[in-house]
Amino acid sequence: MASVTYDSASRIYTPGARPAINQLQLEIADGEFLVLVGPSGCGKSTALRMLAGLEEVNEGRILIGGEDVSHVSPKDRDIAMVFQNYALYPHMSVAENMAFALKIAGVSKEERAERVKKAAEILDLTPYLERKPKALSGGQRQRVAMGRAIVRSPKVFLMDEPLSNLDAKLRVQTRTQIAALTRELKTTTVYVTHDQVEAMTMGDRVCVLKDGVLQQVDTPRNLYDNPANVFVAGFIGSPAMSLFQVNFAGNEIVLGNDRITIPGEGLAKASGDKVTLGIRPEDMIVSTDGTGLPIVVDVVEELGADAYIYGRPEGVSSFQPMIVRVDGRRPPMRGETVHIKPDVQHVHLFDVETGLRLNGEIPENTPHAKLADVEALQDEDE
Repeated sequence: MASVTYDSASRIYTPGARPAINQLQLEIADGEFLVLVGPSGCGKSTALRMLAGLEEVNEGRILIGGEDVSHVSPKDRDIAMVFQNYALYPHMSVAENMAFALKIAGVSKEERAERVKKAAEILDLTPYLERKPKALSGGQRQRVAMGRAIVRSPKVFLMDEPLSNLDAKLRVQTRTQIAALTRELKTTTVYVTHDQVEAMTMGDRVCVLKDGVLQQVDTPRNLYDNPANVFVAGFIGSPAMSLFQVNFAGNEIVLGNDRITIPGEGLAKASGDKVTLGIRPEDMIVSTDGTGLPIVVDVVEELGADAYIYGRPEGVSSFQPMIVRVDGRRPPMRGETVHIKPDVQHVHLFDVETGLRLNGEIPENTPHAKLADVEALQDEDE
């Protein structure tokens, strides 16, 4: 086991162009499970490959256990990588696949067998040790890939979207197994995913990247409750946070025909007379007396106990449909107009110019991200 440090590490594919990873400064503690997450092209896989030695470090350095490995060969870094496509040898049995790296390293046959046996017991693979990969399910193949990493007892596990080839049910089951396993082994793990549900449920901390720049690294709860800038706010959360540009005066914002008093001093820190207001779907209340911001319901998603309504608000500048969580047993109908009010204790305020958070716990040293970044992310998702 070992800590990992990205010390102002950069990866530049083309001189003069935007770096794929730009001055990444990140400390990963010994035994920590850290998730790298972000939209396509944000640099998360590049950051992982730099740690693995598969990508060059053009500036800065990377340390494993305090040792600079920036220019060390991948095979000498004592890391084990689990890939998206399993990368199993089809002509070898499960046991042979798991033991292959040990065989190449010159480990004795008896020790190889013992390590494979222990890993198979941990991963519930003992009945399948003599089978070939083609006789296994996707989840079983992924566990074999995990077993191949475990038997090496590396300092660091690296996982590059290992669950993306599994169906929805298997993904839930396997991510739970991986999270439990890595905590049991107490091995430092760096995990890349584009799926924020995986990120929020698996990681001790989550690192959000955009265009190769670290936006925020924090616990899942703090990322959700205190996003550092408007990009993190729009990216973290499913369904996404609703974002508006609203006028304010004193400690009141103007939302539709309502004036809403916002506690704290966040509004006083704004650089103009407008702020970006963020409200999560569960922090909006459907008014029963006809007061509040009117929205016309365009789509209703019924999920059983809960339902989500999507609609365009009237009287505010919104950057995407507003999403509101409602009672799943009595949701509004499509085309109906409902009035909503925010829970003022859980609103998020961001500066229109800088994109930085204005209220609550404000993380330090976080890059700005403007609403244009969120709109581009939403266009990409569509």
